[in-house]
Amino acid sequence: MSYNFHLLFYLKRPKNFIKGEMMPIYLRITVKGKHSEYSVGREIIPSFWSALKGKGTGLREEIRELNDYLDTLASKVRRFHTTLVEKEDEVTAVILRDHLTGKNTSNHSLLRVYQKHNDNMEKLIGKGYSYSTFQTYQSSIRHVKQFLQLKYEVQDINIKKVDFKFITDYELFLRIDRGNNAMSARKYIVHLKKIMLYCLGAGWIVGNPFLNYRNTAKAKARTFLNMEELDRIKNREFPLERLNIVRDIFIFSCYTGLSYIDVKQLRLDQITRGDDGNLWIFIKRQKTETPCHIPLLDEAKIILDRYKNHRICRWRKVALPVLTNQRMNGYLKEIADLCTITKVLTYHLARHTFATTITLSNGVPIETVSQMLGHNSLKTTQHYAKVIDTKVSTEMSALQEKLLDRDKKEDDTGDMKVMKLFR
Repeated sequence: MSYNFHLLFYLKRPKNFIKGEMMPIYLRITVKGKHSEYSVGREIIPSFWSALKGKGTGLREEIRELNDYLDTLASKVRRFHTTLVEKEDEVTAVILRDHLTGKNTSNHSLLRVYQKHNDNMEKLIGKGYSYSTFQTYQSSIRHVKQFLQLKYEVQDINIKKVDFKFITDYELFLRIDRGNNAMSARKYIVHLKKIMLYCLGAGWIVGNPFLNYRNTAKAKARTFLNMEELDRIKNREFPLERLNIVRDIFIFSCYTGLSYIDVKQLRLDQITRGDDGNLWIFIKRQKTETPCHIPLLDEAKIILDRYKNHRICRWRKVALPVLTNQRMNGYLKEIADLCTITKVLTYHLARHTFATTITLSNGVPIETVSQMLGHNSLKTTQHYAKVIDTKVSTEMSALQEKLLDRDKKEDDTGDMKVMKLFR
């Protein structure tokens, strides 16, 4: 890479210039054919200026002071240029100019910008961001730190060094060194992209490093319980009270579609009668603050009634005695074993089950399901909701019956016409 550069001090003729007046002195910095310029804040009468030398001419004291000042500026640029070359940092005319003006965009480092983003996100928890989302970005910055230490053997890096190769190498690090699956790696890449787009918008980088990057990872089909598996869990009585409680709360989410955190924070005053006279849940999703209006099915009502006087519910003023997410998932694995469920049973599986088995497979339109799940986009609902084979089979059977009925009617009509001909 060529690091050659050129400095030129010159006079810039202002508009309405009158002979004998002073002209401002400018410095032009050129690197690899591209230049940047700025006013050095000094003026001189053109007759005392040498365009060839780029300096003032004469023995007057003010001329000597001016030339010393210009030499100081030139030396400052050369020293900074040498520093950039030694560090193998990017060298551009704009970077050298901004060093003189005090803007110095090279001070923007990746982890510094990343940490500032995360600090701002933490302040907005509950005001557009959830704590779980903040945690994923904290994990993301740790991965970037580890990548920089392993790949570059540095603690931080200038944002201008984040290019296509950096992104693809980071993806390989996530997949190979960190052992992330394709979708998890994609999530962390999306986080990095958000940071770099912010830098682009702030004017700290001149191009989008993600412009030619494509991630082909696709989400796997969501796992859910079918009706037979759901009934197996719902109707099973366990010898331990904690398993029965976890089972009930899990079933509640299967019939409401609420996530773990929304069930944990659910209060009885959020369950009121709607315009139709039936009980509804009216909440805002903790994750997105999107309103959710969910009519209560009988299975969910029974569970709410079962725990309305539970000591933990009265003490916490909540609708259900929800344990920590870790303990809930641990007990759900026990429940799966006792019910001979081979699927990996986690609490979030209840949300998928509501979307697929309870609603879509029973003819509820996907737009209605999306509203009850609190999604901002129908595309998000499509990831949760998979139309199962039994529903396809039922609908095709109904279609087949319609086709047979039509054929039978046509045959009957044909027979009637033949009979008329022989009368």
